[in-house]
Amino acid sequence: MKTNQKIQEKAVAVCDILDTVYPEAPCSLTYDAPYQLMIAARLSAQCTDARVNIVTKTLFQQYPTLQSFADADLAQLEEAVRPCGFYRTKAKSIKEMCDRLLRVYGGVLPDTLEELLTLSGIGRKTANLLLGDIYGKPAVVADTHCIRISGRLGLSTKHQPEQVEAELRAVLPPDRSSRYCHQIVQFGRDICRARNPLCAECPLQGLCVAPSFTKKG
Repeated sequence: MKTNQKIQEKAVAVCDILDTVYPEAPCSLTYDAPYQLMIAARLSAQCTDARVNIVTKTLFQQYPTLQSFADADLAQLEEAVRPCGFYRTKAKSIKEMCDRLLRVYGGVLPDTLEELLTLSGIGRKTANLLLGDIYGKPAVVADTHCIRISGRLGLSTKHQPEQVEAELRAVLPPDRSSRYCHQIVQFGRDICRARNPLCAECPLQGLCVAPSFTKKG
């Protein structure tokens, strides 16, 4: 049996177990409109999702429409997003991405990776999140949890996000890839922690290629 086929079979087994443990794995960012997920994802860079959700609860009331973000006074927007860190850069890109979304795409979030990457501050990780959660397309969000745990499971061998994304696209069932990424985030928080993972409680223990990774993380 070819190595890649073995990894594909393991990926399916991992997905099956994660579906049992986390049958519902929603995005941890809170939003109502697609553009709000775009903004929340931009704010989540170097910031916890929990803090972002606290900030956006007020932010989306202060700026209730896409147009209001595009028209926002930059200094005021900076203050509104300051708790998320890197507030000047994030405020600037939020204002720019909303403006472009209105001017070029008529306020509708584009549904291709190439177009999403033209929006200010949007990288592959956020673009994949949007494709998976908004449009239900096959997507791999290669965040730190995904990179770390996919490596421990032997589903990927690289460390750079784009390389891990490519590896996972090759082995994950396309219709389960986006859900896998959400599940693996929760799994990383609950059990497969970077330090002191709870290996004795791990439902994926039999599939892990690095059980001794464990206590040293």
